[in-house]
Amino acid sequence: MTHKPRLDRQVQDDLTRMTPFDSALVKTLATVGVSVHIPKGWAIMMEMTPADSAYILLSGNVEVRKAGEVRRTLGPGDVFGEIALVDHRLRSASIVASTNVTALRLDATALEALVDRDSVFAGALRSSAESRLAAF
Repeated sequence: MTHKPRLDRQVQDDLTRMTPFDSALVKTLATVGVSVHIPKGWAIMMEMTPADSAYILLSGNVEVRKAGEVRRTLGPGDVFGEIALVDHRLRSASIVASTNVTALRLDATALEALVDRDSVFAGALRSSAESRLAAF
């Protein structure tokens, strides 16, 4: 038996407060994504591994590391992990929780459906990805 995704009201409130996304997109994200808690020091994703999900930070901070070197710190409202999914390639960097983190996890299927359906979301992901890749 499969279960129907349910709206996570806390995630909806967090996304409304910290992202520029409209209410319809926020509601969709809060329904298809899964809220995850990651302890400080854990690697959320590793450089040069296959991609299966992307994340939107709801609380806490993560470090973006390339070849072990910290290149950037991301905070609430930032998206990560989408570049490898959208471009169908290996992860370009590792992401390590520098504090305890709560994030919205979007699996590949959900992210691709959102990108296909919502041009504003797709544009925001592209813009975010391009600026981060330029910094590398």
